[in-house]
Amino acid sequence: MPSESKVSKGNLTVVPKAVRDEVDIQEGDVLAWEVREGELVVRRRRPKSLKDMIGVIAHGGDAVDDKRRIQRGGHGIR
Repeated sequence: MPSESKVSKGNLTVVPKAVRDEVDIQEGDVLAWEVREGELVVRRRRPKSLKDMIGVIAHGGDAVDDKRRIQRGGHGIR
């Protein structure tokens, strides 16, 4: 059965415990919210790995664009 939560005053909501447990959401985690084809998608943003950052540094090019792409969930370099 899908989990549900209500949006309260101030547009706050609670991530249901079953969902937190299933995907290991913990206090301090950042959730990324987006709309895809009219559906709400919420995912946990993971800290970027050293491997991702080394790829940016080794590539050269536009480090600012590469960093933004990695922060948005892209991997590596173009």
